[in-house]
Amino acid sequence: MKIALIGYGKMGHMIESVALSRGHEITCRIDRDNTEDFDSDAFRSSDVAIEFTTPATAAENVLKCFSAGVPVVCGSTGWTDRLPEMQELCREGKGSMIWASNFSVGVNIFMAVNRVLARIMSKFPEYTPSMTEVHHIHKLDHPSGTAITLAEEIIEENTRIAGWQEPDEAGHVDTGNLPIAHERRGEVPGIHTIRWDSEADMIEITHSANSRQGFALGAVLAAEWLPARPGWHTIAEVLDI
Repeated sequence: MKIALIGYGKMGHMIESVALSRGHEITCRIDRDNTEDFDSDAFRSSDVAIEFTTPATAAENVLKCFSAGVPVVCGSTGWTDRLPEMQELCREGKGSMIWASNFSVGVNIFMAVNRVLARIMSKFPEYTPSMTEVHHIHKLDHPSGTAITLAEEIIEENTRIAGWQEPDEAGHVDTGNLPIAHERRGEVPGIHTIRWDSEADMIEITHSANSRQGFALGAVLAAEWLPARPGWHTIAEVLDI
């Protein structure tokens, strides 16, 4: 398979390594200094593109993929306000895309567990949820896209939770909202912890990434899956969970 990389930082290098190890060809590596390569024959010949950049550039990068007729797997977060636009273009047959806040196989298993636990907790009002996410100091957005996805799943599955909110300086959130605290330190790839507290006890589930390799593998698996399937898709479809 011919894969174009959009974004060639640490994540792009990891994706490249995983893709090459699985026998794929990298057609081009597009970063901030060579965006003109979107117009190249190499890019247009690609079977799929994998996009990991920034909230400020992701939407336009995806649109360039659509214009070139190249399906795109996008892992950039912090631009969810533009996702409905991309979904509509896919429904109109103008693009093929998978977007996920997190492509890690382990994280998506964790999300499945989160949905089940949130559903169960609807029956037990004595338990109150909270979430903490920890990432490296280079991550620009907060809460993380993964944390927001986890929160949206809790809201959907649990009738007592109306929304999510970052705590104020005193640690408070509005009644009925799920608090999401964030921390940025070192080179932490990602830690997400969800707690359900009661006076009697606490139930806690955590996913801790040991490296970026899990994210890279999931993105490559999605890239292998997408080209034969036009339209808008999710990582849950790819993993069948």
